[in-house]
Amino acid sequence: QVQLVESGGGLVQAGGSLRLSCSASRSIFSINSMGWYRQAPGKQREWVATITIGGYTMYSDSVKGRFTISRDIAKNTVSLEMNSLKPEDTAVYYCNAVRNAGNYWGQGTQVAVSS
Repeated sequence: QVQLVESGGGLVQAGGSLRLSCSASRSIFSINSMGWYRQAPGKQREWVATITIGGYTMYSDSVKGRFTISRDIAKNTVSLEMNSLKPEDTAVYYCNAVRNAGNYWGQGTQVAVSS
């Protein structure tokens, strides 16, 4: 089992920045990968970024170059630094962890970008 708690969402103007954090209930070295997904109103949940146990990072094309995923091993935390935010980035952002056969989700944090 992995419990995930997100924080850091909020309202920001277009072009601004936000930093999301996800705290895991166990060592992130015991988790195969962690990532972020988002779901905008009326749309399906979409993948945003992933960091693997080896530290390899991957991004969706829509956020590449603007978002950065990172981890703090000592704090069992994964963060998502979001820069140059656009109104289309507005969504509920969910932290995800994959460990063995399990797929775990946080409760989500709202990000709203005004134009």
